[in-house]
Amino acid sequence: MKVPYSYLQEQFSDLEPIFAEMRQLVQRGDFTLGAAVAEFEQKFSAYCGAQFGIGVGTGTDALFLALKALNIGVGDEVITCPNTFVATVGAIVQAGARPVFVDSNDQFVIDASKIEAAITPRTKAIMPVHYSGQPCDMPKIMAIARHHNLRVVEDACQSIGGEINGQRVGSWGDAAGFSLHPLKNLNVWGDGGVITTNSKALRDRLMLLRNHGLKNRDVVEIYGYNSRLDTVQAVIGLWLFPQASAITDSRIKTANQFDRELSQLRQLRLPPRSPNMRHVYHLYMFHAERRDELLQFLLKNGVDAKIHYPIPMHLQPASASLGYKLGDFPITELHMNSVITLPVHQHLTEEQKQYCMDKVREFYQ
Repeated sequence: MKVPYSYLQEQFSDLEPIFAEMRQLVQRGDFTLGAAVAEFEQKFSAYCGAQFGIGVGTGTDALFLALKALNIGVGDEVITCPNTFVATVGAIVQAGARPVFVDSNDQFVIDASKIEAAITPRTKAIMPVHYSGQPCDMPKIMAIARHHNLRVVEDACQSIGGEINGQRVGSWGDAAGFSLHPLKNLNVWGDGGVITTNSKALRDRLMLLRNHGLKNRDVVEIYGYNSRLDTVQAVIGLWLFPQASAITDSRIKTANQFDRELSQLRQLRLPPRSPNMRHVYHLYMFHAERRDELLQFLLKNGVDAKIHYPIPMHLQPASASLGYKLGDFPITELHMNSVITLPVHQHLTEEQKQYCMDKVREFYQ
């Protein structure tokens, strides 16, 4: 049996309704910052419990532009975690700031209890990463930020629909960046991103920054960038948006099934689940003994398992100038040698789910 990691063929198996929308778009010629973009921004921000949404070119741009809108740049430091995709750190570096890493906890997200020790006079912001769909401890992080007068930009690229105490991620910090990459829980046909914020002043600045700084066709208010969410991608997002809650519920249900069965194997260790948080399972990750052997066994038997990520950001060649070394972040480094990811998407059949669990059990037994 094959258990694929990607689900795009199933998700977009019925193309005619989308093509009908596309034909109308072509007839209108509404390709750049069209009406669909504004509609998608409104729906997306409302879904996140934020007042404003700004559609941009990528999730990376969402993080980068949020930092630029907050005037974070050269000479500034931004605290984040090394257990993340490169885009988090890349956005900080491209903004001109220096990333400062803090170790993760057993839920794979930044350990909020270690943040204050990393604050220096140059610290201007915290970028917590809701990694794998697991929300960070935002109440504690926001309290630290208020105490030290720091900005907070949530990296929510993997966590649309995640919640802490009933409040959605993307509505806690000064701003948040989301990705619409094809393998995200809410996705489009290429790259796309959204920034959410509750600040009108920040929203107005971001609207300029994403579109060359143009106040209108003829007036350049500030020098900005070219990072607009394509109207074509907004049409895809609007078509898929009514399914967003069902997609998330399906992933949570599958993750719960995996938790119940896999927790019975002594060779596996599941991350702790917080009852006050809604984990949306962009990734379903756990710790496994003989991880690399298990990975090869699963791949050989048709289960498209993955490792996210085998080299944390502080040990990447691109981070050499930051001065970190092996041993600086022991929890993150422990994770890099033991975590494995199973497919958890909404198109898995019950037979495929059971097959995944059976194969993991077979490997150890």
